[in-house]
Amino acid sequence: MKIFVVGANGRVAEELIKLLVERGHSILAGARSVEKVPEMDGVKPVHFDLHWTAAKMAEALENAEVVYFTAGSRGKDLLQTDLYGAVKVMQASEERGIKRYIQLSSIFSMEPERWNDSITDYNIAKMFSDYWLMDKTNLDYTILQPGNLEEKPATGKIEVNVKEAGPNPIPDVASTLATLLDQPNTVKKVIMMHTGDTPIRDALASI
Repeated sequence: MKIFVVGANGRVAEELIKLLVERGHSILAGARSVEKVPEMDGVKPVHFDLHWTAAKMAEALENAEVVYFTAGSRGKDLLQTDLYGAVKVMQASEERGIKRYIQLSSIFSMEPERWNDSITDYNIAKMFSDYWLMDKTNLDYTILQPGNLEEKPATGKIEVNVKEAGPNPIPDVASTLATLLDQPNTVKKVIMMHTGDTPIRDALASI
């Protein structure tokens, strides 16, 4: 499949792109700084800015069949990037007739009573972008909500639909995102996760 990854220079996205290429997909790597996209067979860097209009984004999506939204401003541009930028990518995807849309979010984004006070503004941005995807689009979405991201080796095992936050090695989050493509049962689902004891494919198949 031809897959567009928004936020291609991010920590999760870089791991995700490697996995998708290994699985035979062709990647359009959308990033504001295309020169930072790692050179790799099967990957085409595409200049993409979340401050653009939805119409301009739609042009950049080319003939993609799937969109992954993995971008984040790390608290520096929450309204324009994490919230409105995400909404415009959804609108652009619908304009191009792309149905499958996978969004990386944050655990408990839709449960304000469980938010960590230190990242309240981030959670607000994620909450509204997640709800927009669910309520204002006809996309075949999946929203993945991991807890704390950690730069640790992959375990290949997770737990889903968790009730508490927990650690998430970045390679495991990337692998979970990649595996969602093969799991039609995850369409129209919000999946909270952290590291665990169940192989990723088995965990997603159980949803």
